[in-house]
Amino acid sequence: MEEFKNKNVVITGASRGIGLSIGKKLASHGANIAILAKTDLPNPKLPGTIYTAAEEIKSYGVKSIAIKTDIRFEDQIQSAINEVIEKLGSIDILVNNASAISLFNSESLPTKQFDLMNDINLRGTYLCSKICLQYLKKSNNPHILNLCPPISLKPKWFENFTAYTIAKYGMSMCVIGMSEEYKKYKIAVNALWPKTTIDTAAIRMLGGIVKPQQCRTVDILSDTAFYILKRDSSKFTGNFCIDEEVLKEEGINNLEKYSVKPGEKLFDDLFLD
Repeated sequence: MEEFKNKNVVITGASRGIGLSIGKKLASHGANIAILAKTDLPNPKLPGTIYTAAEEIKSYGVKSIAIKTDIRFEDQIQSAINEVIEKLGSIDILVNNASAISLFNSESLPTKQFDLMNDINLRGTYLCSKICLQYLKKSNNPHILNLCPPISLKPKWFENFTAYTIAKYGMSMCVIGMSEEYKKYKIAVNALWPKTTIDTAAIRMLGGIVKPQQCRTVDILSDTAFYILKRDSSKFTGNFCIDEEVLKEEGINNLEKYSVKPGEKLFDDLFLD
C-alpha cells in the first residue's frame, strides 16, 4: 500500500472536491502532497480550505503543505513551487486540477468570466507545467495529469458555451503538445475526464442543470488517477483517459459504488460523443 512512498505531488485546486480526493488517495499510498489553491479562509458557500485539506491529508501519516496560490499569476506559481522544493525537496507528479466553469453562450457571458476561465484553465495549466518541468526532469517516474477532456470539434460542444469549451480544450492541447515535447525527458503528460458528471461544489452551483443523484462521487476520479500515475511514464503518455475505461483495464467492472444514489440514471459528462 505504499506505491507512492516518498513521492512528492503538487495538486492545484485541491482545497476540496476532485483535487482533494486525488490528494487523499495518493497520500493513502505514501505520497506527500502540496496543495496549491486560493481558499485560505472558510467560505459559507464552499467546503474546506487549503489548511483543512492539508490536515486531512496529514492524517495518512505523510507530509502535506498548503500554499495559497492564484495560478492566474506566474509569480505566485513560481513562489509556490519554490516553497514546495524548499519543504519537500523535489516534485514527482503535477496534477493540473484547478479549473473554472461558466456555461453561458458568447452573447451573454461577461468578458471577465471569459478571462477567468482561460487564465485558470489554459494559462494556469500551461504555466504550472512549465515551472515544474525542471524538477520533474529529475524524477524516476514523472507525471503531469490534466483534468480535461478529449477534443471533439462537433459544433454541439461549442454552440452553447464556446468560452468554456475553448478553456478546457486549451488544457487538452497542453496534453497533446507537452506529451510530445517532454518525451525526451520521459515525463508522461496525460488527461483524465469522467464518463459521467461528478458531484462537486462547481456542479452544485450550476443552478440545478444536473442533480447530485445523477452523479458519481469524486472517488471514481481519484481511483482512476491512482492507476494512471502508477504507470511507466516513459511508455504511457499523450493519452486522454476516461475513468470508466481505465478502471475496466484494471479489472474493475462494478462501478455502482461510485454512484451518489445507486440505481439512479447517470448524467453523461460534456465533450464525450
